[in-house]
Amino acid sequence: MDISEDELFKALSDRTRRLIIDELLERDQQSLFEVCTRLISLHDVGISRQGISRHLQVLENVGVIEVRWQGNTKIHSLNTTPLSGLSKGWLSKFEVED
Repeated sequence: MDISEDELFKALSDRTRRLIIDELLERDQQSLFEVCTRLISLHDVGISRQGISRHLQVLENVGVIEVRWQGNTKIHSLNTTPLSGLSKGWLSKFEVED
């Protein structure tokens, strides 16, 4: 999968998507129900289940989320490889030396 930095930055520009990444970083391998529950209860996100599903799909399209099926349930896992790639590209120009 060859995702451009522009596509990745666009996906990361949404606050809800960044919250999803934070939640999967804290607790990986979650179903849509679990992601929705955590976003609503911990972050007071007022969005429908379908809306959160669309955000998950955007993150999956850029490779930040990987999906596997467990029976009839889609399990979402964080893939940090595309994110770490940002620090080696454009963002590396802004590294602060200690």
